[in-house]
Amino acid sequence: MISIVNYQASNLRSVKKALDYLGYECEITMDPEAVRKAEKVLLPGVGHFAATEQLARSGLRTVLCEAVQQGKPFLGICVGLQWMFDGSEEAPQARGLAVFRGTCERFPPGVKVPHVGWNSLEMTAPARLLAGIPSGSFVYYTHSYRAPIAPGTVATSAYAGAFSAAVERDNVFGVQFHPEKSGEIGLQILKNFGALAC
Repeated sequence: MISIVNYQASNLRSVKKALDYLGYECEITMDPEAVRKAEKVLLPGVGHFAATEQLARSGLRTVLCEAVQQGKPFLGICVGLQWMFDGSEEAPQARGLAVFRGTCERFPPGVKVPHVGWNSLEMTAPARLLAGIPSGSFVYYTHSYRAPIAPGTVATSAYAGAFSAAVERDNVFGVQFHPEKSGEIGLQILKNFGALAC
């Protein structure tokens, strides 16, 4: 079972629809106990970084930290990836998970924000999440803040400079783009996640 965590800032239905299409058993939940029992955890996100504070208020933050420590495959999408860093300029008071070091920053003045549309991936390190995805593949973005390149970055994209498109460390994975909206490439990435050994 894959738990798709609902913290009221997520593109939940599209993610579930993609996982259903791939044949993976999944559920959308706000229940910490359901997440605790899941084999894999997916944290999607659309919206403001401050929404991640709901994870602490609901008790989900503790359960998510437990999942990471127990070695469960854990995937963050968009704001879900940003939450894996120390934090974001978008909501300085909100703490991230700090699996990856650095602070997410807004795109600089002079470029259109949000960054919306298709952009290519440059693979920078081997990654289980990106198995079978060739460098140069296009994925779909919609975001105003970006994660820095850090230890654990396995792919980058460029928009007013390079930023982390995908990160991976042990059982923790994150993508800034939306695989559920990225066609066959995105489905392959979700398939790779679903196929990971628990």
